Amino acid sequence: MNTMLLLMLMMSASMQSKNTQLKLVEVRKIWDAAPHNAFTDLIRFRDEWFCCFREGKGHAGDPGRIRVLVSRDAKHWESIALFERENEDYRDPKLSVTPEGQLMLLAASAVPGTRNPLRDHYTFVCFSRDGRTWTPPRKVVSSWEWLWRVTWQGSDGYGVAYRWDREEKRQEYTAVVYHTKDGLDYRKLAEFAPPHCNEATLRFDGTTLYCLQRRDGQPNTALLGVAQPPYKEWAWKDLGSHLGGPNFIRLPNGRWLAAGRMFQNSQPRTVICELDVHQGRLHPLLTLPSGGDTSYPGLVWHDGKLYVSYYSSHEGKAAVYLAVVTFA
Repeated sequence: MNTMLLLMLMMSASMQSKNTQLKLVEVRKIWDAAPHNAFTDLIRFRDEWFCCFREGKGHAGDPGRIRVLVSRDAKHWESIALFERENEDYRDPKLSVTPEGQLMLLAASAVPGTRNPLRDHYTFVCFSRDGRTWTPPRKVVSSWEWLWRVTWQGSDGYGVAYRWDREEKRQEYTAVVYHTKDGLDYRKLAEFAPPHCNEATLRFDGTTLYCLQRRDGQPNTALLGVAQPPYKEWAWKDLGSHLGGPNFIRLPNGRWLAAGRMFQNSQPRTVICELDVHQGRLHPLLTLPSGGDTSYPGLVWHDGKLYVSYYSSHEGKAAVYLAVVTFA
């Protein structure tokens, strides 16, 4: 390919990216029964929609429980599972499908739920063949490590756990990449070098593994990491913007969309962006109806539409919403 043709293709791709527009088809509140409903995830499993989230009195510092909803049409939802343990704060659930075809729920627990003082913080998993009957919670990785999400590629699962020393008052997080075959036993692959890394989502493009990484501290801008097998060496690009509750997805056409909490005019919003994985850039495309306490989107591409679960308090108390989005 000659140089001129290559430049024309690059310019065309750049113009296409800048002209991308998303259209909000609909958004509906699907749950607000608890005083505070938050930290969602979304998945399709056996031709049904499953949405999970935490219920509590507030954002943190009280006993929380995890609820799972199911729907056939993404419009009418039914509660089918509830996870709770006395005096513990169950929070931040994530859903995935294991190589064996089971639905896996990954979440964290803070003990006690009041966090005064915090005696333990651990990650647990549960499994289900139908989303309705679940195995008892089983602890994975070590205490004080929060495995935030597991992404499967073939028979292998990968996730980033962020951790802290409970004796360290500054709580400067560090993060590690884990590998699993069964969702129960995890082997450490690498430790991230950038400081302040916490919540992270991993996604594959072939054998290339990308990491969308939140940071809190100084700096607090999100990062995009990239690694090749065996995923022990990582290269990083600063995305230049804070992104809370980060999630991203590769579309069938090869483009990437990312979503999470961003600040627009100093106000928190849940925003969908186009993610340029080559240049390391976030291009905001659509701000969902949101504000106040908001973020933690679940993303599913289905039948040419993007389905986004998220939570927000813009209508009063924090509630769970489902948005349907298409390209304009």
